[in-house]
Amino acid sequence: MKIGMIGLGNMGEAILSGILEKGIVKKEEVIGSAASRQTTERIAKTYGIAVTLDNREVACMDVVILAVKPQYLEDVIGQIRDIVKTNTLLITIAAGKCIEWYEQAFGKEIKLVRCMPNTPAMVGEGCSAVCANQNVTETERELVLELLGSLGRTYIIREGLIDAFSAIAGSSPAYVFMFLEAMADAGVAAGMPRGQAIEVAAQAVLGSAKLLLETGKHPGELKDMVCSPGGTTIQGVRTLEEQGMRGAVIDALLACVERAGKL
Repeated sequence: MKIGMIGLGNMGEAILSGILEKGIVKKEEVIGSAASRQTTERIAKTYGIAVTLDNREVACMDVVILAVKPQYLEDVIGQIRDIVKTNTLLITIAAGKCIEWYEQAFGKEIKLVRCMPNTPAMVGEGCSAVCANQNVTETERELVLELLGSLGRTYIIREGLIDAFSAIAGSSPAYVFMFLEAMADAGVAAGMPRGQAIEVAAQAVLGSAKLLLETGKHPGELKDMVCSPGGTTIQGVRTLEEQGMRGAVIDALLACVERAGKL
């Protein structure tokens, strides 16, 4: 199996790193392209794969991963549509472009899988969504799950939910980082060194997420376990509720869903 990667930015590199590290493919079976020679040279040196500045060289592989931003997709597809074969498995990670859009852009029968990974995939703790068009076989779908499984957890969803998934999994790391930064600021205000405050906040969030996933308990139940009667935590919860934390988070994610529909 030969894999081509068009786009070697943060997410493209994360996918590349994951599939090589897990041994899903060998470096000799991968070729990647990028718009910058500096990028291709760095990737070649780091991972030992073949690289090129010509997307057409990549498009003739068995599996082609489109790891480019939505605003560049039309140009890229224009370059490769005549090269891509009907049995080529196309995997795209761009937000906002539906399966029908790709089918019209290529102007022919294609095998297409839409994927939505997030930046924690860069450290093997990603959360990815997958949906495919009717031309993709079950075997090919399983292959995609294996590829993205090298980055963390993967979920099969219907396409109508992919914008919601993108908001919850794709955009939310930014809000988590804002929350972590605010927690660290509070630690500094209370006298902790900043580096220590950041590390403590990050470990607390990491442990909380792991506790939720491994116990399967409702987040409200886990929250109640921390809130002792008359204790410190419930006072903090009260303050967050007074400041409208839940409403702000919901509004932020729904704004992401709305924006994704306009890309």
